[in-house]
Amino acid sequence: MTSFDDFALPVAVRDELARQGLDSPFPIQVATLPDTLAGRDVLGRGRTGSGKTLAFALPLVTRLAASSTKQAVRRPRGLVLCPTRELAQQIDATVAPIARAAGLVTTVIYGGVTPKRQISALNGGVDIVIACPGRLEDLLKQKALSLDTIEVTVLDEADHMAELGFLPGVRRLLNKTPRGGQRMMFSATLDGDVDQLVDRYLVRPAVHSVDSARSPVAAMTHHVFAVDPADKSAVVARLASGTGRRVLFTRTRVQAKNLAKILTAQGIPAVELHGDLAQNARERNLAAFTSGIVRVLVATDVAARGIHVDEVELVVHIDPPAEHKSYLHRSGRTARAGRGGDVVTIMLPEQAGEVRDLMRLAQIKAKPQKVVADDAAVTRLVGEVAPYVRPSKTTGAGQALRSARAVGQRGARDPELPVGHAAREDSGTRGEGTTQGRGTSTDGAASRKAPAPQRGATAKGNAAKGKAAKGKPGAGRPRRPTS
Repeated sequence: MTSFDDFALPVAVRDELARQGLDSPFPIQVATLPDTLAGRDVLGRGRTGSGKTLAFALPLVTRLAASSTKQAVRRPRGLVLCPTRELAQQIDATVAPIARAAGLVTTVIYGGVTPKRQISALNGGVDIVIACPGRLEDLLKQKALSLDTIEVTVLDEADHMAELGFLPGVRRLLNKTPRGGQRMMFSATLDGDVDQLVDRYLVRPAVHSVDSARSPVAAMTHHVFAVDPADKSAVVARLASGTGRRVLFTRTRVQAKNLAKILTAQGIPAVELHGDLAQNARERNLAAFTSGIVRVLVATDVAARGIHVDEVELVVHIDPPAEHKSYLHRSGRTARAGRGGDVVTIMLPEQAGEVRDLMRLAQIKAKPQKVVADDAAVTRLVGEVAPYVRPSKTTGAGQALRSARAVGQRGARDPELPVGHAAREDSGTRGEGTTQGRGTSTDGAASRKAPAPQRGATAKGNAAKGKAAKGKPGAGRPRRPTS
């Protein structure tokens, strides 16, 4: 069996891995580490949850720790580019402990927050910057840092940056890094615009692909639940009612907000994650989900990439996603790091053809089964039903929801798309094309009107609100979910 001791890692780094209980590397790490530690450019392909972050974190830290150069003010030596704020934070959560063990300093740069702390960190001297392209370009224009001393550059989720239209900014940033530095690119798919980046910026890269670009995770079980419109709300609430963590995906921000509110009113604590929330609201809601204060996260595609939360046992597509790539990325929130997990797609009668095409393109075999809320197929995925939680001002879920919504109302709509990029709720989030919309950016997207919720996608959304006054099931006064 291969272990991290088999690689030329600093003793302090190996000790830190052992402290975290990380003994055996994943296949993507085994495949890439010999080349990355030797300084080669590397192109790595692995599906979400395959261990890509540690695959580039280890050589990034190891090579900088062994370098003869030293930390300098506003001149980082390592750069990691990624598309979203949440991903930047979670990359830092992996890189920072390893970097500290090796005597290195990291900082995170992204939009949606004041740049003062980020500039202060750069002025104090950092070795590794983990950044989203928009805010990094803004700080470069302000001369808050320089990239002329970058020795190792990493592009993570390169395909997602391409999908969100961020590649022009990525190219400008890469052009500011020295030629001859090591470059690593990690992506779930290697096609289209990603190929152009490879051709232009990687020199004779070692290519490692540990699985098929569209292969499903073996430990992931897929289900398609065919429901009547009248039953959809109850089926969704039933699936949300288990004790384990679960992520429910909607197509629009309005749907995510409404569904989280409805579930919480039914005694199923839930928080939302979408592009209408200000950054500190996003962080608060994600922290509540990660810590277990709430067990249900209702999200748009903002969470389909880069949200790494352990032990998510169930992913539910409230509506079928618009494309198979979104299906695979969303589904990848479960069955991570060798664990198992289930994925459910809720299908209304008129969506049968759409779901059939989606599953074919995603190479998923899942026969639709007609269900209602109390069917055995649904109950098996619920497992133990969590106790009813009365919504109140003192519950952790209530506090998280109230504070997040208050901040979200004060904050501007997330302006992270580059100019000219369509605001597609079903394509992914507002990423990190620029930072501000707060007076300093020249390329922030204008505020956009959120589309109206689509039928059936929010446990009936507004219709459920109307039924509450009549005392109809699923939308009335808070009550314990049926078991």
